[in-house]
Amino acid sequence: MSDYDDISIGKMVFYLLVFVIVVLALTWVFQGNDFFMYKYFAPKQAAAERQVFEQTRSWNAGMVQELQNMRFDYIKTPDKNAKDALASIILHRTSGFNMEDPIVPADLRSFIAQLTKERMEAR
Repeated sequence: MSDYDDISIGKMVFYLLVFVIVVLALTWVFQGNDFFMYKYFAPKQAAAERQVFEQTRSWNAGMVQELQNMRFDYIKTPDKNAKDALASIILHRTSGFNMEDPIVPADLRSFIAQLTKERMEAR
């Protein structure tokens, strides 16, 4: 082997090593970019999906049914502490719910309004 072959093999190994390092660096940059893009857009996408979900008829009907069941439990419970706990849960559940939706019965609206009024007077 001549000195010329040693130099070209050395250069090939060097270029191969540089190529591998560049590929690894680019992979890391693109993966990091994907992570930061996901970190920025994932919460916005999840919020949009939740907003769409909460506008579906099935979710609203389920929420009304759950509130009616809790109202029934509230009415039939004689224990004052249990009523206070149920009232807190009911008001918490309705805090983010559109009570003006046509699917919500008028008697349920008035019950929630009465609970809210009682809570405000108690404070």
